[in-house]
Amino acid sequence: MIKTTLKIDGMMCGMCEAHICDTIRRAIPEAKKVTASHRCGEASFLTESGVDATALKAAVDETGYTCHYMESVPYEKKGLFGRK
Repeated sequence: MIKTTLKIDGMMCGMCEAHICDTIRRAIPEAKKVTASHRCGEASFLTESGVDATALKAAVDETGYTCHYMESVPYEKKGLFGRK
């Protein structure tokens, strides 16, 4: 699994978070556990393989928000109490 995190400017409320999550789900249909936080200015999701960063950034920017940074790192699911 790969965890992708985006730094997004312009989110002000819960509806903004929902709008960003919907945009990510449309741009990356295989995205799982899509979350966004207007307080942190971040959105993140999991995928089985890498994503097209240019297309995702364009999709977010097209909605009126600004994607400043995107990072994809390997993600390993942890079990109960942080054990593998």
